[in-house]
Amino acid sequence: MAKARRLWPAAMIMATLAAPVMLAFEALAGWPERLAGHGGPVKSVSLDSSGDRLLSTSFDYAAIVWTLPDGEGEPTLERLIGHNAAVNDGRFLSDNRAVTVSDDSDMILWDLTTQSVLSRFSGKGEKVLSLDVSPDERYVAVASWENEARVYDIAADPPHQAFALTGHRGNVNAVAFSRDGGKVFTASYDGGIRQFDLDTGELERELVNFGWGVNTLKALPGGKTLMFGVTDGKVGVLDIATGEEVKVLPPHIRPVLSLAVSRDDKRVASGGGDGVIRVFDLPSFELLEEFENPYGPVWGLDFTADASKLFYVGLDDQIHVWQISPRKPFEPVEVEFPRRFQVTNTDDPGELQFARKCSVCHSLTPDGGNRAGPTLYGVFGRRAGTLPGYPYSKALLDADIVWNEKTISDLFDHGPDVVTPGSKMPLQRLKTVEDRDALVAFLKRATDPNGPSTQSGGTAQ
Repeated sequence: MAKARRLWPAAMIMATLAAPVMLAFEALAGWPERLAGHGGPVKSVSLDSSGDRLLSTSFDYAAIVWTLPDGEGEPTLERLIGHNAAVNDGRFLSDNRAVTVSDDSDMILWDLTTQSVLSRFSGKGEKVLSLDVSPDERYVAVASWENEARVYDIAADPPHQAFALTGHRGNVNAVAFSRDGGKVFTASYDGGIRQFDLDTGELERELVNFGWGVNTLKALPGGKTLMFGVTDGKVGVLDIATGEEVKVLPPHIRPVLSLAVSRDDKRVASGGGDGVIRVFDLPSFELLEEFENPYGPVWGLDFTADASKLFYVGLDDQIHVWQISPRKPFEPVEVEFPRRFQVTNTDDPGELQFARKCSVCHSLTPDGGNRAGPTLYGVFGRRAGTLPGYPYSKALLDADIVWNEKTISDLFDHGPDVVTPGSKMPLQRLKTVEDRDALVAFLKRATDPNGPSTQSGGTAQ
């Protein structure tokens, strides 16, 4: 059951008691408590300006656009397929477009009318963790693990990279435009928050250095402050002009992973590796509510349009919705735990290797689901790249490989970069022949169409 502190003002309690019919109606309308459609842990969520569409990104290499119906019914979903690795962050743009970034190092500009790629901007090979869009939507800034941020002019014809923001001594984890659009701020693993001029791309100064990596950053209303989250759990507010911390907020006991600002600029939220979410009032920073999901980190947050709920995501394949106000008497956290990749209670070493190495990306069942890789059901004897309905990379479509005991063992001995070069498969290796033999034996049993039914989870393509 969720742990929560209830910090309602008396006026809110009275209003709640006075309007039971209205609240019952609101509980039936809008976003449901869970959105299921991804096939892997969800990395981020972002609502559009209307409040009727949500963009989510996932380890399953996909982004999804969720749309509320005009009347009753479940939200519909449209899947954006184009990245070659986990998709880490995304935002809606005007003219029915969106932008996403990925572990594949690329940024993609999407046409949401056709779910097609308008432009692809290649990085240098390292993951891009997050992005921000300038207030006028002319620029997109991305945080890269190449020790730099990049700014793209997406209003130009053609869109192109405008600047590389350099001077960092470590990975760049987050970026934020100033509220007036004239500056770009970066948060780095080297502990620094830096300010760059958007006209020139020049580094102007390092505002502060915490000595611990800074994971996340948001520009706050008024244009004078930044909210930040640090790997040591520190959460606070920084004065841009002086570089001084003007607010120190309750810390998380694990790294701070996500921040959100409500559309009306009246609330902010922090989420941590400890599973705790806190909601604060603006501008007072009074703690309004606290929620705890004991089953894992909070990688992404965003408020609903009226700021009464928060979308939050992490290790689950689903998006969860927490009702901030009015609070519910009981809030069970309905997740499967341990998750398929957290198996420990098995005597089969092959099943253990499968859970750890394969199950995030693959399933073992005929229906397969939409994970980063196709189902392994019936994989033995199947030619690589031939399962109907899965968007294989060209490398696997052209591969002359039949999956059997030897080729699957080779995959984990030499690695996919050697056995299937150019494919989307992440680098996974097993050092000992005993581990490889155990995994192959488990897969042969678990994927046999004539064998007993198995749990979902899975590896080769």
